[in-house]
Amino acid sequence: IFLKLFTIKDAQSNAEEFESAFWLGGDLDRLYDSVISNKRRGKLQGMASIFEAGYDEFIKHQNDGDQDASDVVAGARRAMQATFNRELDNLDAHLPFLASVASVSPYIGLFGTVWGIMNSFRGLSNVAQATLSLVAPGIAEALIATAIGLFAAIPAVIAYNRYAASVDRLAVRYESFMDEFTNILQRRA
Repeated sequence: IFLKLFTIKDAQSNAEEFESAFWLGGDLDRLYDSVISNKRRGKLQGMASIFEAGYDEFIKHQNDGDQDASDVVAGARRAMQATFNRELDNLDAHLPFLASVASVSPYIGLFGTVWGIMNSFRGLSNVAQATLSLVAPGIAEALIATAIGLFAAIPAVIAYNRYAASVDRLAVRYESFMDEFTNILQRRA
């Protein structure tokens, strides 16, 4: 849960940092050089990675010289889309596991509850008179199992919902950037 929290927070801060640099209105070539420098240091992800893929493809196609402007922009858009898909896969990693923990844990707790109650009844079957001291250990076992199931499920549900919403917001942000950057490339082509 905490690893995913740090991953998403890092992606959000990188997106904000890159967007502020991008929208300063500076030279795209200078920004591209800065992004490549970060890539060499292993600090390239998210929006910067999408920009790098699109601009790199744009430059390659534009340097060919014999391609139509719409083909140049379409190639850059495809490169950005492929990088976007990889970035989204990285952000979505381990979210299905959280969803599985959230959905399965209550059933594991329920299984433990049933097991504990069965042990209580089994203890009652061997005696002539039922007392609380005979039933209490099995009931306590059942309640502990229920609590453990809920202890695992509740944070997993909260984390999954929060992280899934954050990933969705980042995806919309990345897509909006791709659309805006495609328009900029269209004007430059």
